[in-house]
Amino acid sequence: MPAAAVTGLAAEAAIARRRGLAAMATAGDAERIEAAMVALVADGADGVVSFGIAGALALELAPGALLLPDAVCDEAGTEFPVHIAWRAHVAAHLRALGMDPVAGLLLGAAEIAAGPAAKTMLHLRTGAIAVDLESHIVATVAQRMRIPFLALRAVADPARFALPPAAAVGLDAGGRVALVPVLRSLLREPAQLPTLLRLAAHTRCALRALSRAAAALN
Repeated sequence: MPAAAVTGLAAEAAIARRRGLAAMATAGDAERIEAAMVALVADGADGVVSFGIAGALALELAPGALLLPDAVCDEAGTEFPVHIAWRAHVAAHLRALGMDPVAGLLLGAAEIAAGPAAKTMLHLRTGAIAVDLESHIVATVAQRMRIPFLALRAVADPARFALPPAAAVGLDAGGRVALVPVLRSLLREPAQLPTLLRLAAHTRCALRALSRAAAALN
C-alpha cells in the first residue's frame, strides 16, 4: 500500500520524503495532524504511519532503538491496535535490512515526560515501552477515517535521561525547533548546555535509525 507519514518534526518528515514517502510535519498539534491525514489520503495514501522519535519508558531501550509497536494507547488507557498485516510486512522488511524492531505498546501523551521519575510512572501505569506526542492522535483519526495505521519510531532519550528545560520550549508550526525560546532558556540556565548537547547526539542517533528504517515502508 502507498504509505504516508505524519510526523511532529520537520526533520522526520524530510527523512520520510527522502525515502519516497509523502509526509507532513505537524508539530504535534491535533488539528494539524487531522488536516494532514485528510490531505495525504486525498492525495492517494492508503495508510498512514506515525513516524519519528520517541522517549524510552523501558530501561532497556537505548538511543537509536527501533520501535514497531503492536498498539498505541492514550493516557486514558484506550488502545488502538496497528494494522496487523501491514506491521508484519514492515517487520519482515526491516529484518531483511538487518534491523530488529522492538514490539510492545507505545504511549501517546499530551506533554513531554521530562525526567526519569515521570517516565517510570508512565511505564508502570500503562505498560508502554516508549512515549511520543503524536501517535495516539494519528491512531484516533485513522480509526475515524477507517484507514490502516502503523507507528514506526526510534528512541531518542533513554528512560534514565532527564530532558533539559530547553527541550520543552516547543516547535514552530512547521515542526522546526523554536530557536529563540531555546536560546532564552540557555541564557537563563547555561548549565543545561552539556545535557542539551547529549540530547542532540541521542536525537541524531534516532534519526539515523529512522532513515534506515523508512525504506521498509515502501
